[in-house]
Amino acid sequence: MNYLGQNSRDQGCSSVGDLKNTWQTWAKEHEDYQKQNPFSNDIRPGTAHIDTQHPEYGKPKAGSQTEQRGKDAHRHVGKEVEDLCLVIRTIGVKGDDELTKVTFGRLFEAYVTISNKLVGVLLRARKHGLLQFEGEMLWQGRDDQVVITLLE
Repeated sequence: MNYLGQNSRDQGCSSVGDLKNTWQTWAKEHEDYQKQNPFSNDIRPGTAHIDTQHPEYGKPKAGSQTEQRGKDAHRHVGKEVEDLCLVIRTIGVKGDDELTKVTFGRLFEAYVTISNKLVGVLLRARKHGLLQFEGEMLWQGRDDQVVITLLE
């Protein structure tokens, strides 16, 4: 009888020997898992180690949900970059060099109703060579007069 007054067999509980075997099975599986875990402290021969030169290093497993989420996020950010370029074309002014230009302050005022990620999208667009501006990061108020040039 257990502490609730029920037979342990009625609840599907095992004998001590079964519990021991279950524990040993779990321990063996965990040990095998830790041998494959590159972040484990297990340093015995045969354990996995991180190979930063491997072409799959830093990438999710093909076909995994993580890979799919990454692709979805990449598409979403790409769409935001396209939208940003469209807004710059719409509110910007063509200069003598035929490139569209807008100040950060004016772009911020127009874009704030579209997204709250303007600075991050600007950095992404610059990284991909779609636009240029001076400075590492743009701050509202301080950098309102910085000119952003659309390069496409």
